[in-house]
Parts: sequence; structure tokens; C-alpha cells
Amino acid sequence: MEQKECIVLVTGASRGIGRAIALRFARDGCDVIVTFNTERDKALETRRLALERGARSVLVIQMNVADINSVHKARKEVDETYGRLNVLVNNAGVLHVGSIDETSLEDWERTLKINLTGVFLVTKTFLPLLRRAKWASIVNIASIAGQTGNIVASVAYAASKAGVIGLTRRLAVELAPEGIRVNAVAPSFVETDMVRDFIDTPEKRKRVEEMHPLRTIIKPEDVAELVYFLAKPETARTITGQVIGINAGRLTC
Repeated sequence: MEQKECIVLVTGASRGIGRAIALRFARDGCDVIVTFNTERDKALETRRLALERGARSVLVIQMNVADINSVHKARKEVDETYGRLNVLVNNAGVLHVGSIDETSLEDWERTLKINLTGVFLVTKTFLPLLRRAKWASIVNIASIAGQTGNIVASVAYAASKAGVIGLTRRLAVELAPEGIRVNAVAPSFVETDMVRDFIDTPEKRKRVEEMHPLRTIIKPEDVAELVYFLAKPETARTITGQVIGINAGRLTC
């Protein structure tokens, strides 16, 4: 990808998977747009790291993916700064854990609003900027929880990620005639703050590792490499509508 044709927006890029994705694109000299909801300091740290790794420019924007006014405000800023967008990575999300008895209606609605409606809203709002670029692609962060019921996450989280998978497949068909590719990645446990409670002791870590045939826990950088691969026309020109698992073999169990 030529630098002049590499403008990428990553939602929820203040830490974890989102930060790793932003830094991977930065290594390629891309213009990187980092969005965050509440953690401005961490988003600014992502900006600093991205510039160190070679990003041509980094724009940091506050955006609540579940709030239409916030999303439209962010789109206006991106439009005024760059005028187009090549890659949209829908990463922002929340994890909810518990049985259906432990899941309130408020839990359900909040999880779906951020994890699923947020992907819809951001994609719909930024699609005009993707259409202006010479090439464009969308990568959504789904989860193994949307593929199997054998997971610790709640019904709300599983339903939200299954919805992301359905949205990805339908949107891929819809946008294919325009040359815009849409794919998703579906990780198992990724070593981030979001799952820290599950691996914060040697015993817990071993238990999680043993859930995966490769006996390892996925790193944010592993997910970032896959997202980068799917986004690039050089490596994934004919890949669209796919949900690629990154689960250390867990889905085979």
C-alpha cells in the first residue's frame, strides 16, 4: 500500500487489540486515526507510539460508537482532515460475563448497543469516506463467542458477536460490486486488560492455556497481523465475507 493511499481508522484504539492494530498500520507509514471513548491519556499514548513506529500522521478523536451524534462529529473531523478513508477497523467493544440469570436487561441492551449497533452505526456513517478512496476494506472484530456456546462470556456478548458475523457477511455481499471488502476476525482469549481477571495467576493462566490445543494465549499483536493481512489488497484482494478464527485451535474442540 502506498502511503498516500493508506488511511486507517481503528475504533477503541486506546489500548489492547485496538492499539496493536493501530501500531501495525503505523509501521507501514499509514495515516492512522485513533478513536477512544473515555481513556484520552491512553489514546494519546497510542498516538505517540504510532508516530515512533512510522505513522505519517495520527489523528486522535473521542467517539462513542453507540452515540449517533458522537459518530457523526467524528466523521466530520475525519472528512475535514483527510477527505477519505481506506480501512475501517471496528474494534471497540465491551465484555460481559455471566449466565442468563446474571444478565439484566440493562446488561443486554448496553452490550448489544456497543458491540453490534456500534459496528452498524460507525460503518454506515463512514461508508461515504470509504467510497471516495481508490480501494477500501472493513475489518470487524468478532469473537469465538459468536461461533460457539462453549465460552465464558454471557449470552449478551455471544449474541452481539454473532450479530457482527452476520453483519459482516451481509455487508460483504452488498458492497462487493463497489470493490469494498468486508471481513471479520474471531479471536479466542486475547491477553488484554479485558480478560485480565481470567489469567492473573499462574493457575488461571494454565487453565486458560489448556483450553486451547496450541496451549497458548493469543496476543494483541497476533490479531493485528491478521487484521492487517485482511485489509491489504496486495494480500487479500479476493477475500471478502469471511470470518477468520484466531483461537489457537480452540474452535476444533
